[in-house]
Amino acid sequence: MAVSAALQAHLDTGTTTLCRCWRVRRRDGVLMGFTDHDLDLSFDGTVFRADTGLTAQALQQTTGLSVDNTEALGALSSSAVTEADLAAGRFDGAEVESWLVNWSDVLQRHLTFKGTLGEVVTSGGQFRAELRGQSEVLNRARGRAFQPLCSADLGDVECGVDLDAPGVSGVTTVAQIKSAQNLVVAGLDAYTAALFERGRLEVLSGAAQGLKATIKSDTVMTGARELVLWEEVRAAIAVGDQVRLRPGCNKRAETCRTRFNNFLNFRGFPHIPGEDWLMAYPTRNGRNDGGSRNR
Repeated sequence: MAVSAALQAHLDTGTTTLCRCWRVRRRDGVLMGFTDHDLDLSFDGTVFRADTGLTAQALQQTTGLSVDNTEALGALSSSAVTEADLAAGRFDGAEVESWLVNWSDVLQRHLTFKGTLGEVVTSGGQFRAELRGQSEVLNRARGRAFQPLCSADLGDVECGVDLDAPGVSGVTTVAQIKSAQNLVVAGLDAYTAALFERGRLEVLSGAAQGLKATIKSDTVMTGARELVLWEEVRAAIAVGDQVRLRPGCNKRAETCRTRFNNFLNFRGFPHIPGEDWLMAYPTRNGRNDGGSRNR
């Protein structure tokens, strides 16, 4: 993107009043603004705070499909970026924009970087965050896989199941904490056994509000359910915290048809030949008419 004529004219004067501004939008919707100027700045509906101590190293940008990379450095503070939020993963994958701004006239600005936060490391009251450019997504595998199991995720656009429909997901409270990955929730007797296996636990209140975890097992108890998580939630969950349980799916055609009545949207190929078919050889016995092997 070319520098605007007004900003270029300011740069050509040789005496500039420039600073950098960063806008961070977390995946939970929280929006934050930072600047290395000594006063707060505001534009595009965002206030860029000056008391956060956020700085950035030189940005490496290349032509073609190479990945842009840089780092953001900052001091942990109770009002902006906290160590607890970083440890809980609230900043993982957050969208980041970096601007070169004329602080005497914020209309003169240039977007120098747009991407996401990568690995974040904290030490000594400071944090170091890796910034990943937009070309990073080009390194990810894309395309549809031909396999017996469904390639969609339950509730996404391709699947189409409404997880917020009555009776699909359940909201309840934590009744007991057995360990960081093992907890008991109250009620939900109307839901079938093991319904939430492979599903998601979303924390709705407490210190871990907004965080999610994948459910490994779901065991029905008298008036309660015991859940085992694949990995612990990266913040403390307490008894009485409210949680939402999303159902799971093993991605099999039978489950899609009987549990969710959604076979029209099934994104797998249940009749695709398996590996044993590759090793098959002709025999004198049985049917050898060249027809379907699934009849």
